[in-house]
Amino acid sequence: MDLVACIEESIVISGGGNKLIGTGLAVNIQDPGLVAVVASRSGLCLNSQIRVGQGLGIVDSDYHGEIGVILHNDGVNDYVVQPGERIAQLLFIPVVQVAFKLVTEFTTMTDRGEGGFGHTGRH
Repeated sequence: MDLVACIEESIVISGGGNKLIGTGLAVNIQDPGLVAVVASRSGLCLNSQIRVGQGLGIVDSDYHGEIGVILHNDGVNDYVVQPGERIAQLLFIPVVQVAFKLVTEFTTMTDRGEGGFGHTGRH
């Protein structure tokens, strides 16, 4: 679903700048197996270089406040957010809740081991 700017007057985001924009929307998810994700709108990003500032915004299931969207202007020119403008998308995605166990070493090993970036091959 689209999130709109719930603002009374336009807001200017300068080139390279960030602004927190209110949406006037709150959600009551209640299910710890779900999370809401705030994502950029492709057209806004392509045409105006405006995106969700942190890549993706996460709305935890126990958060009940207004959803705010951090918008970032990747361009050099100012961008003016208008009241009611569609600024982002909201998706609901299942998540797995995990429990961690602190260990000093692993009891099983893999062929890859601790090989990080570039260690799975070229193709």
